[in-house]
Amino acid sequence: MNISFREKLKKIKLFKYVTVIGRTFSIKPNFGTRIKRLLFYFNDYRNYKNLETNPAYILNTADLFPRINDKTTSTDIDPVYYIQGVWCVRKIFENKPKRHYDIGSQAIMVGIISQFVPTTMIDIRPLSVSLPELSFVKGDITALPLKDESIESLSSICVIEHIGLGRYGDTLDQFGTEKSASELSRVLAKNGNLYISVPIDTENKIYFNAHRAFNRDYILELFKELKLVEEKYIYGKEVYNFYDKNKGFGTGLFHFKK
Repeated sequence: MNISFREKLKKIKLFKYVTVIGRTFSIKPNFGTRIKRLLFYFNDYRNYKNLETNPAYILNTADLFPRINDKTTSTDIDPVYYIQGVWCVRKIFENKPKRHYDIGSQAIMVGIISQFVPTTMIDIRPLSVSLPELSFVKGDITALPLKDESIESLSSICVIEHIGLGRYGDTLDQFGTEKSASELSRVLAKNGNLYISVPIDTENKIYFNAHRAFNRDYILELFKELKLVEEKYIYGKEVYNFYDKNKGFGTGLFHFKK
C-alpha cells in the first residue's frame, strides 16, 4: 500500500510535536483575515452613521461591540453536534419516558430535552445556569451514583470517548471508556433505552487528548449485554445507515435497549 508523503511526515515524532505546538498557538482565522474583517467592520460602521439617524437610539463610540466573524454565506454549525443532538432528542420524545437521565452530554441539548421531559443531568462539572425542569447531580460516569437497573431512559452523547484522557478535568485512565460503558449498562433498567454517540474510525485509536475513536465491532462488544435497536453514522455532513470502514473517521449513533 502506498503511503502518502503527509502520512510519512506524521510518523516522524519531532515533526508531529512541532505540528501539535503550531496548531495549539495558531489563530483561526489567520491574522490577515482578521485584519480584513476588521476593516470591513469599520467600513460598515462609517456607512451606518451616514444613514438617516434614528432618534430612538444612542450610538456612541464607547459602545462599539465588534462581531467580525459572523458575516458568512451560510449558517455555520458543527454538523456532528447538530445531527446527533437532533437524533437523540427525537428518540427521547418518541419513547416518552417519565424521566430522562443524561450523563455529560452537551448542556444545550439536555436543556431542550428538559423542557418536554423531566430530566436529571449528571456530570463532574456543575452547570452554571439552572432550569426548574432540569436537576443536576455531580457524579463520575465511571462510578455513577445510581442503583443497578434503575434508569429507564439514558443518554450520553459524545462522552465515553473522552473519559480518562484528562481533557475535562477527569482522572487519567487508560480504561476510562470501558468503565463508562460498563456503568451505563449497569444502571439501565430492563427494557430501558440508552442513546450514545462516539467517534468511529477504521480501527481503535487515541487522538490524545481530544478523544478516542472506535470501530463498530468494539462498540458492540462494549455494550454486549444490551440489544442494538438502531445505528446511524455521520460522515462529513451526511447520515448513513451503515458503518463504512472505507469512509474513515466519522461519528456513530447507537440506540441500545436492555
